[in-house]
Amino acid sequence: MDVFEVAKLIPKGRVTSYGGIAAYLGLKSSARMVGWAMNQAHLDPEVPAQRVVNRNGLLTGKHHFATETRMEELLKEDGVEVKNDKVVNFEEIYWDPVKELGL
Repeated sequence: MDVFEVAKLIPKGRVTSYGGIAAYLGLKSSARMVGWAMNQAHLDPEVPAQRVVNRNGLLTGKHHFATETRMEELLKEDGVEVKNDKVVNFEEIYWDPVKELGL
């Protein structure tokens, strides 16, 4: 499984982190690598890149979307509340691939 395949499994209304995906892939200290991969997610419209945020719930990848606000707009369409570039209730809606995918 690769970064994009894991991202495609994130349910609507939930988010995960770069580090969460890295841990699931056995690359625990490679959150940055996951971030670089997600920066290319626009090449595959089926990858819900908006659902991958940093470990604090911040929209650090927003600069890689078509507009500065597109990541937030997509998250809101998913039913995720965002305030000041941060996911509200991050801990409650966090989707941990290690737990959810049974690693």
